[in-house]
Amino acid sequence: MLSSRNRTASLKPASAGSASGLLRDVALAAMSAAFCFALVGCGASSGGGPVPPPPRTEPDNCKSVQTTSPSQPAPTANYAGTNFAGTVRAGTVPIIEASVQLYAAGASGNGSAPVALLSAPLTTDSNGAFSVTASFICPYSNSVLYIVSRGGQAGNSAAANAGTVLVVMLGACNSLKSSTNIVVDEATTMATAWSMAQFLSAGAQIGATATNNSGLTLAAATAANLVDLETGAAPGADFPVTGIAPIAKLATLANVLNACITSTGASSDACTHLYAATATNAGAPANTLDAAMNLVRQPGNNVAAIYALASASSAYAPTLGAAPADWTLFVRYSGGGLNGPSAVSIDSQGNVWVANYFGVASLFSNTGAQAFPNGLTGHSLLNSYGGAVDVNDTMWIANEQSTSGLNGNLGSLTLLDASGNSPAVYSSGGINFPLAVAFDTSGVAWTADYGNSHVTLLGSSGSPLSGASGYTAKDLQFPVAIATDSKCNAYVANQSTDTITQVLADGSGFTDFVTGDGASGLAIDAADNVWVANYYANTVGLVSAAGKVLSGAGFTTSSLIQPQGIAVDAAGNAWVASYHGSSITEFSSASSASPGAVLSPSAGWAPDSNLVEPYAMAIDASGNIWVSNFGSDTLTEFVGLAAPVKTPLLGPVRTP
Repeated sequence: MLSSRNRTASLKPASAGSASGLLRDVALAAMSAAFCFALVGCGASSGGGPVPPPPRTEPDNCKSVQTTSPSQPAPTANYAGTNFAGTVRAGTVPIIEASVQLYAAGASGNGSAPVALLSAPLTTDSNGAFSVTASFICPYSNSVLYIVSRGGQAGNSAAANAGTVLVVMLGACNSLKSSTNIVVDEATTMATAWSMAQFLSAGAQIGATATNNSGLTLAAATAANLVDLETGAAPGADFPVTGIAPIAKLATLANVLNACITSTGASSDACTHLYAATATNAGAPANTLDAAMNLVRQPGNNVAAIYALASASSAYAPTLGAAPADWTLFVRYSGGGLNGPSAVSIDSQGNVWVANYFGVASLFSNTGAQAFPNGLTGHSLLNSYGGAVDVNDTMWIANEQSTSGLNGNLGSLTLLDASGNSPAVYSSGGINFPLAVAFDTSGVAWTADYGNSHVTLLGSSGSPLSGASGYTAKDLQFPVAIATDSKCNAYVANQSTDTITQVLADGSGFTDFVTGDGASGLAIDAADNVWVANYYANTVGLVSAAGKVLSGAGFTTSSLIQPQGIAVDAAGNAWVASYHGSSITEFSSASSASPGAVLSPSAGWAPDSNLVEPYAMAIDASGNIWVSNFGSDTLTEFVGLAAPVKTPLLGPVRTP
């Protein structure tokens, strides 16, 4: 039998277009029950205690995998930049006598001081134009460049406005072309504020850690995806045709900035109201870029007041017809073969892999371009809920059932690379209706076997590391999710109980923690604290690294409606997608003064994002959150909301 609760929450019915619940429909339940006649202990553990495992042979201790593939060429130091031109505008009006400087992003931390590349700032002419004709030297060939324009006046009749600060991202130094003519305006500024949310600090400082230039580069690409750098209009020139860009929200916010810039000066009512509406505990900003930065950092504050400011300008269109619930920025993508999208996993290059229930694997670039328009099929892909990217950027997809009699049709793991090839299909080690895959820090694959409530460990070559039938214990009950900590131990979500189970790396010990009914999603932060999405209880659980349940009866809020997808960012905050909700919910970190405090509004973040049965989520090295929509065959990107995470995810969350 399947779960005694007859759970129907994560399977999209084969005969319908919309999923009705999480794991079983009647047809599959009947099929699975037929398998159970031939199995001992189908679904639940059959033993009274742990099955003694053989010693692990690969690896024999928990170690960190240091390399990722494909490797990147070493950047060239002191790289000569290319000359280019640009125009600074307030809408379509030139900003005259503005001071323009070119920067290379800082490398000593998020928001660190950049490097000015021009010996002296340029000044825009009567057309708002400037030209970088003198040679400049970038710190490295892959240094991320950006332009900041300060001050000036919007047109001949306006007063100078010292509070006008606009910005545009250029991307890597070695990608700049001499034919480029850049536009710097309010739209590029808002696109930068959102895409660089995790890398921007007051005073137009953009920077990242020395180890996360890739995240900074991805964020610059996101900015170019949102707004065309050569026209200043949304969306970007290469925005995917299968995407829906947040044009109206960007245009509305650009008009808010424009109203201030085109007013009579920095002390005008438009600027005064803007700065007041975007003030923080540290005080009010004094320029448009810092105001945009503050708005992005607190997207739920003074939403109606900020929206009202946009009515003073019509420079950008189309705009929102009413104030949104908040100012979070999101992009929705389709195509790529999405068909019942489930697990989401991100590789070292920022590419986004998506498993699909209906026998398809999808791959998108970090800007939403589909790598394979129809997705990848074959290779035993079937009924896929789980998947994860390994250290070599290979996606492992858990197929709940297998084809052609492989493993008695009890499931398999399909490996896929970015070229669309399948290096292998694994089915040994007791795999039995696998629903989830996670990698530990040593690169070992852990699989949750729903069919017999076992856990299977596989080495990189598919060799079983947990014996012929995997690890199990009496309290493992219909495992549906799995995550690993820094010691190579795993935590398993038991769907049909109110517990999660810790499984020691060698299978020698099992410990249960009561966190809430229907555990369906797991995430482990950098300090080994374990976060749990409890589907039936509508709560989130938290277990400390020391094994103490910190969440009591569970953290909850009205935006949690059958929570399932969960991810933790590098700051330790937990992000949750509710399967029957329309928004995402944010909780404060385990190390905060109030662990588990709800940081999002009562309705969650972005209730206007049209999430439909969101199944899983993942965070990339730029801080973007990616959510799969099982019920609408789409993928949603929430821009810059979370603290950046090193990808692929091997073990607990790591800072890039």
